[in-house]
Amino acid sequence: MAQAPAVVQPRKVPSAWSRTCASLGFWAFQYRRTWRGTVVSSILTPVLFLAAMGIGLGTLVDEGGRLGDEYLLFLAPGLLAATAMQTATFESMYPVMGAIKWVRTYHAMLATPLGVGNILGGHLLWVAFRVTTTAAIYLVVIALFGAAPSLLALLALPAATLCGMAFAAPIFAFAAGYDSPAGFAALERFVIVPMFLFSGTFFPVSQLPEALQWVAYATPLWHGVDLCRGLVQGTQELADALMHVGYLSLWVGGGVVAANYFFRRRLEATG
Repeated sequence: MAQAPAVVQPRKVPSAWSRTCASLGFWAFQYRRTWRGTVVSSILTPVLFLAAMGIGLGTLVDEGGRLGDEYLLFLAPGLLAATAMQTATFESMYPVMGAIKWVRTYHAMLATPLGVGNILGGHLLWVAFRVTTTAAIYLVVIALFGAAPSLLALLALPAATLCGMAFAAPIFAFAAGYDSPAGFAALERFVIVPMFLFSGTFFPVSQLPEALQWVAYATPLWHGVDLCRGLVQGTQELADALMHVGYLSLWVGGGVVAANYFFRRRLEATG
């Protein structure tokens, strides 16, 4: 008696979210080899910075040293936002260009069911994870230094992550659209370092000449610094917070759109 033909079940196609998580999982798996070194540096950097700048320099702000504690309260949340910026910048330059040009990690991912959007989304989620964990360590150190007097300081963690991603997404687009690593040196020298120094991290922007004040107000770092500082100190007004969040979100959204365009142009052309 002839057997009925076996019914072939259609292969289940992974959802877009599961494919994005697969991309995220690659970066997490790769990080297993280096996480110890980054955790140590993530702890030592805030401790040394706060000890040198907040406690050491803070006692010299005026002759009597009366502003030492106040300067630490001013400096610590600014460094939180600046650290988020620096972590996001580091994770978004050479890793992205290398995955396109040298190691060709993205091309290998395209040979799987992952699409360009999944590759980009997974890598951005990984950068968000790195920024969040680094900022969390920094926030704990700030609290141990007694520079987080308000419970609103807990909200500074997502604020710092948003600040970091306001840099990560546009730099993803820059790294995907630019073919030479020489551009990263220019980006660091003429964009990241000036923002670190003159966007309110170490002194109020109001101390700058008026023309430069408006330049500082236009930078995403100033918005991140002011948002984190207000939350850590417990003085953040709701209207100002919404303005900062909205402005930083525009940078994230615009960066994601630009990164998606350059990723598709580079990967689909050479895939």
